[in-house]
Amino acid sequence: MELLQVADAVAREKNIDRDEVLEAMEQAIQKAGRSKYGHEHDIRARIDRKTGDIHLTRHLEVVETVENEATQVTLAYAQRRKPGAKIGDFLVDPLPPIDFGRIAAQTAKQVIVQKVRDAERKRQFNEYKDRVGEIVNGLVKRVEYGNVTVDLGRAEAILRRDELLPREHFKNGDRVRAYIYDVREETRGPQIFLSRTHPMFMANLFKQEVPEIYDGIIEIKAVARDPGSRAKIAVISHDSSIDPVGACVGMRGSRVQAVVGELQGEKIDIIQWNQEPATFIVNALAPAEVAKVVMDEENSRIEVVVPDDQLSLAIGRRGQNVRLATQLTGWDIDILTEQEESERRSEEFRTRSQLFMEALDVDDVIAHLLVAEGFTSVEEIAYVETEELAEIEGFDEDVAEELKQRALNFLEEQDVRMNDKRLALGVEDAVAEVTGFTPTQLVKLGENGVKTLDDLADLAGDELRDILGKDGPSEDEANEIIMAARAHWFDGEEGAAAQAQPTADDQPAQG
Repeated sequence: MELLQVADAVAREKNIDRDEVLEAMEQAIQKAGRSKYGHEHDIRARIDRKTGDIHLTRHLEVVETVENEATQVTLAYAQRRKPGAKIGDFLVDPLPPIDFGRIAAQTAKQVIVQKVRDAERKRQFNEYKDRVGEIVNGLVKRVEYGNVTVDLGRAEAILRRDELLPREHFKNGDRVRAYIYDVREETRGPQIFLSRTHPMFMANLFKQEVPEIYDGIIEIKAVARDPGSRAKIAVISHDSSIDPVGACVGMRGSRVQAVVGELQGEKIDIIQWNQEPATFIVNALAPAEVAKVVMDEENSRIEVVVPDDQLSLAIGRRGQNVRLATQLTGWDIDILTEQEESERRSEEFRTRSQLFMEALDVDDVIAHLLVAEGFTSVEEIAYVETEELAEIEGFDEDVAEELKQRALNFLEEQDVRMNDKRLALGVEDAVAEVTGFTPTQLVKLGENGVKTLDDLADLAGDELRDILGKDGPSEDEANEIIMAARAHWFDGEEGAAAQAQPTADDQPAQG
């Protein structure tokens, strides 16, 4: 009974299962038994769970052919001792209890301590692996080189220096709140990693302070942080009668101030999330005002035009405001002032007008009209519907047809010039045939050293797109082009394989 009382005490103290402690004791007794009777024997120990009695036994396996006499017996021998025994059964011989000597007792103690420690580590890992994503409270146990070891009560966790807020220092005995971002099972025990800089630490603090977030009425859609300095959090309300921003700020800012206090004064912008990217990005750049936006959805890029006096506010100190807005929205944001945008538009207008005047041999009035109507290239004019071109003020069908014909003639002449240049660069016809590139694109390839099918086949999809620029193929199209260029490699292998196959004429004559 004393053995059972010890097991109960250890189980309570270490918060592990009583059976795991008793199993550790059984293994310790078993090890001592093998030391006494010989390690080659199959000695097993069992502790009675009700009385605490120790039963020590030797097991002999019944086999057809004995390979180890210490642990195996033949079927004939087994049936003499135990009628009805069959292959795979065990003969169990009871052994007298062990009188533990000093060395045996020390060995047994080491086994028990190790097994209990393993069981405790397993319990800690199982308990905390499901708590990743939670905020925990603990006491600082020690600080080494800026890394903080935190006592969570039933386990220890590590708060690394790079997961602390800037200028934040802890000393032994301080209380600390942090976010569990990872739990790993390692040889020295479970490692619980905490963070105070993780974006979800702030999100969870809001969840604790704002009941509407906890209840799911308000949802946090995105978080971006510059730890210790500034943060942005995007929220949306699933109840039209509740203002998500107002609920997070709280009466006189009480809720947001509680979070700011925990984060050492980190300034927090609370932003209303919107499923329209343009609206969301405009909100994310607050407190700056936005005049207009130009979106490139394919590349998740957006140009934001702001009044001249709002530029520094939109960019923020050391680019902080635009950087956080980029993290929050997932879009690349380029910021221009109204003056810069106006100058760029004027330059584009002038450049396109000049292009149309030279390519179509028209005066500046017609060129300006075409640019004002949104035409950006000679190709667009060549292939637009005549009726659409004729609808421009001052144009009729004859003018539209003439402009289309001039555009087509220009493109044909350009193709001839580019084809001559492509041949001069040494770009093979096979490259043009396998890909369907325009003559201009073939010249770009030649200028970048891509002149044969093998040169093209050696490229990666990204490299091909970089060479051809914005008018080049999409990522999938680029990969298809390269695979088509590589096809001749595999054709050669198949041909070689076919040649290696012996034909009927090659077979040796049978004698």
